[in-house]
Amino acid sequence: AYTPQRLAEVAKMDGAIILDPDATRIARANVHLVPNPNVPTTETGTRHRTAERVARSLNVPVLAVSQSRKEIQVYISEDRHSLEPVSRLLERSNQAIQTLERYRSRLHSVAANLSALEVENLVTLRDVVEVLQRTEMVARIAKEIERNLIELGSDGRLVRLQLEELMGGVIDDRRLLIRDYFTEDAGFHIEQAMDALGSLSDDALFNEELLAKTLHLSASVTELDGALESRGYRLLSKVPRLTPTMVDEVVDKFENLDAILGASAAELEEIDGIDPFRARSVKESLTQLVETSILDRLQRG
Repeated sequence: AYTPQRLAEVAKMDGAIILDPDATRIARANVHLVPNPNVPTTETGTRHRTAERVARSLNVPVLAVSQSRKEIQVYISEDRHSLEPVSRLLERSNQAIQTLERYRSRLHSVAANLSALEVENLVTLRDVVEVLQRTEMVARIAKEIERNLIELGSDGRLVRLQLEELMGGVIDDRRLLIRDYFTEDAGFHIEQAMDALGSLSDDALFNEELLAKTLHLSASVTELDGALESRGYRLLSKVPRLTPTMVDEVVDKFENLDAILGASAAELEEIDGIDPFRARSVKESLTQLVETSILDRLQRG
């Protein structure tokens, strides 16, 4: 079986070490690799040339360790990556976590403001775009940290705990926010909208008009200060006792958040799966959300 201790022992030999596909067992040790010499390589040293050619030929990850240069190169197909020291990765990850905390705090503020505007039916395209910009930036910072965590392995467990806490609900809210406002058509659905948002460059992300156009947010308005109406997916997701299926049925029935907030418990009972008790509970939860959102906005000024 594979263990770090056994790997260290067999690494004292000059040949290659081959693991099974799951990296749970050492399949061979001290193996002399002879890849096709016609496979192109950009490396100069014998060990690194061999590693790159094997990776390109077999499409498997190959690690080349250089004691003299004190570096580890990872080759996967056409790609090459240098592993960094744990101390450097931890330092960079902790700095990124601090940045993420600041962005997450700002996102919480603008998202809470949007919720208050939604329940008062005062949302503009600019408000929606701002929350999407902040959400996407938070997601991108988290993605950078995730890449560091891959290298850190078990050394990154504390960073991962911080990351998971900071990112709780962010990705789900991003999807629900897009569902609330984007315009769907035959060739543009929620998955295409999510992909389009992720593919924007940082500069394009902060171009408000371009972002709105890319996500089909501005079909009903032509100006950033034009009024928009939420469908209610994001707000309804915060209501206890409402499953995602029930949320979809509520939105299908009432079409927009303003109508949902104005619905009576009796009208909510007409939806499959919502009995009288749940209808009253949902109505009370919606009322509390409205009051909390408006109060929070007033306190922030």
